[in-house]
Amino acid sequence: MKQRPFTRLGGVAALLALAVGTMAGCTRKSDDTATGTTTRKPDQVKIALVPGGAHPYFQPWKATGAKVKTDLGLGDVTFNETSDWDQTKQNDVLKSLAAQGYNAFGVFGVSPENINATFEDLTRQGYPTASLGSCPAGDIDKAGFCLSTDVQQAAYKAAQAAIQAMGGQGNLVHLTGNKVDSNTQRRIAGVQKAVDETGGKVKLLQTVTDVDKDLQSAQKAVADLLAAKGTQMQGIVNTAYNPAVASADGVKQAKLPIKVIAIDDDQTILAGIKDGSVAGTVLQNPVGQASVGSYALMKLAGGCTMSKPGVAVDSGSFVVTKANVDSYDAERQAKTEELRKAFDSQYLTCKN
Repeated sequence: MKQRPFTRLGGVAALLALAVGTMAGCTRKSDDTATGTTTRKPDQVKIALVPGGAHPYFQPWKATGAKVKTDLGLGDVTFNETSDWDQTKQNDVLKSLAAQGYNAFGVFGVSPENINATFEDLTRQGYPTASLGSCPAGDIDKAGFCLSTDVQQAAYKAAQAAIQAMGGQGNLVHLTGNKVDSNTQRRIAGVQKAVDETGGKVKLLQTVTDVDKDLQSAQKAVADLLAAKGTQMQGIVNTAYNPAVASADGVKQAKLPIKVIAIDDDQTILAGIKDGSVAGTVLQNPVGQASVGSYALMKLAGGCTMSKPGVAVDSGSFVVTKANVDSYDAERQAKTEELRKAFDSQYLTCKN
């Protein structure tokens, strides 16, 4: 996917100073002679952060990985987005990285329906594995843990914000991603829940799927939507990155009185919130996913185990409006520190 400049990296340095600066106290011996299990010290741990492909959302993983490597004293952290949104290619990338000596993996699976087979294979080879940014479809996760946005809850928050901006009534349109993706179905359910709670005051006029391939496709979809139904809708809620940017810009250019709720923190979106052309956005926590995910992988490589293997942990979602557009990152920093402490106290079991 083609990328746009965005401001998510602006909060990386401050967030990592808080989220990672307190992490470095964990060390592990190289071998557990009592159990025969091989463990690794931090400088022996080489983590690969592997998205399903190129997308602006994952760019903070790259910067975070570099910072985590230094702050935790890891052997290496690499970022590889060459899978091109093909599960077979992603499996090949993971095999190649393992052959290069990487021994812990944080993966955003291309196919939520099939990624568990990949996680099983990595685990069988003794590699600590985390599902980052997206959990497998269904109720079973064969990775050690999933650290991801609760996408249904985030979509619900976004729809609530849109409905509030609309004055509690009118027609709402939902723009989202790949229709067959289980995460998209969860987002659709979250938006529908918020609409249903209005008791008929808000009508979901249309749900437009498959408009997150790239920005150009999203811009065309938004232009077509505004031309056909621009005067019929009072709000647009976005639960995918590219249509969020496209609708923020499209509605502003069309000068239509449509309330737009976006997702994530592209510069276009934040500027729109500040000038009033965008009502708000719902942010996720990619830095927290990469930093806390890497921390937990380090501890698993060092001999810790998951108290409940395959547990799903919500990395957080945050509603941003004009009232908190200049201060929202503090909330994300606090959530990331909370997540790190939760792994230490709740999700991980470590020998003293």
